[in-house]
Amino acid sequence: MSSGLALPTIQVIEPAVYFPPPPPPLDPQALPHTGMLHLNDAAGQASAHLADAAGQAVHQAADAALQVLGSLSGVLLVGRAALLGTRLLAAGAVRAAEEQRCLERRQRLAATAAEQWEAAAFAAARFNARRGALLARAARAAAHGGPPGPPPAPDVPPPLAPVGERLADLRQELARAEEALRHAEERQAAWEQRRLTALLRLDEERDDDWQRALRESRQRALRRFTAERTADAEARQLPRQADARRVPAALDPEEVRRTGAEILGALDPYAAADTAELAAGAVRDAVRRAADDPRRARIHLTEARKFVRDANKQAQETREAQERAALHHDFLGYETPEGAEDLAPAPDAVALLRRTLDEGTPLTPAERELVERRVEERQRALEAIYIRERCAGAVAELARRFGGPAGAGRPEGQDIRLDWTPEGWDPDHWLRATLIGGRLRVATMYRGGPGERTPEQRALDDARCAETRERLAEFEEITGALGLDLEFKVERTEGAVPGVLGENALVLDGPAEAGRPSGARRDERREEPRHRTVDGDGRR
Repeated sequence: MSSGLALPTIQVIEPAVYFPPPPPPLDPQALPHTGMLHLNDAAGQASAHLADAAGQAVHQAADAALQVLGSLSGVLLVGRAALLGTRLLAAGAVRAAEEQRCLERRQRLAATAAEQWEAAAFAAARFNARRGALLARAARAAAHGGPPGPPPAPDVPPPLAPVGERLADLRQELARAEEALRHAEERQAAWEQRRLTALLRLDEERDDDWQRALRESRQRALRRFTAERTADAEARQLPRQADARRVPAALDPEEVRRTGAEILGALDPYAAADTAELAAGAVRDAVRRAADDPRRARIHLTEARKFVRDANKQAQETREAQERAALHHDFLGYETPEGAEDLAPAPDAVALLRRTLDEGTPLTPAERELVERRVEERQRALEAIYIRERCAGAVAELARRFGGPAGAGRPEGQDIRLDWTPEGWDPDHWLRATLIGGRLRVATMYRGGPGERTPEQRALDDARCAETRERLAEFEEITGALGLDLEFKVERTEGAVPGVLGENALVLDGPAEAGRPSGARRDERREEPRHRTVDGDGRR
């Protein structure tokens, strides 16, 4: 056996993973070992991760409370949140609250540390998105003005930044931040309701009874709106509809006024003014017709109820779109820590999202597709970095277990190249792992160029290849504990590959592809997914 191929996929985002410094590029004119980043220092860190992964659920729960979120894990979780719907984010917030209650009561948790961190990160992303959308809404309202005067300045805490935080501390911050945000949203909603009041008056002098009924109905609607903004309600409830009670069969003018007030009072506080005006006009028509044409008044009230239902649905969709835009804006505007590899910027998508938040202009279908494409591209790039780091950690752990030096390089066209010389293999043989386009290949290497091997050399090659099979099994076990799903497929059953330790003097893929049609490898790469992040719904 000389080469094994695997397609690493992310099963679990382990919480304590940081952005690695990029391996130095290989200088073709350099001497052997130049361009290598030694992995021995990473072996202890990888071993610690493996120890955490092997613990029981109750120990994982205790460890999770003390664990600190790494920079790479944190932005990957934000990216995963950006690919989810708002209700799934709310479900994550519900899980985070339930897990916190279990810890406070010292109850055993079934969730692993990674699952607890995912729920907390989703809750933080949900908070930041709601916060950004609220601030943008208040800024637009202040710019346009309104009959009630300027809206209240939202008194909300700064955005949550989970990276570097312990899980226990983040949960406490989440609880405080959610409560402050709920009060700020309620104050903004009350102002928005007062803005709508000017549109909901009747065209008659005697207006006190009408205003009293409308005010009572609005207060009920505001309480309902606040209750439905909790994570539990958002995760479980369908979109709110207008009051579905039937219009009374017998109508007199006072009954029409009271019913009309209930209908208009059920308007979502963020309902669009033009749709609210249509509903108010229908109620005015119903009041005018109540005395002489009760049947027509009933038709107008039914029409008003439909306008309110449509306005509420539109308001909820707009609110969710604004929060999603805020979440996407945060994710695409993220910059990697100093010293880490930069991510490709997405100025086109960021500009569209900024316009949506500043002006309240919804994205067109084409613009929404562009934004979602940029989000997916960034997430794939982050997943590639994560897989590269986990593979390097696995090689470091192999070196710790079995001895021998290990190093990493970054030749042109490769995500990473990892060389490890197991103890007893030096100076003739070593193992080389290359990650290219999401495809991980591990090969048994011998020092030198291609050519005829003596019987003794071939026998040693065969012995090292047999050992490589055992090392591949170890590699699969280690990467599994590090959160990757990886299974090697043996590509060649005899022989080793020539090369130079620490250099990329020969193309590793060449000998391993012997006997294939010339276009087979390129076609296979197009057919295989580059990365697949498993999160329960089959999404890639």
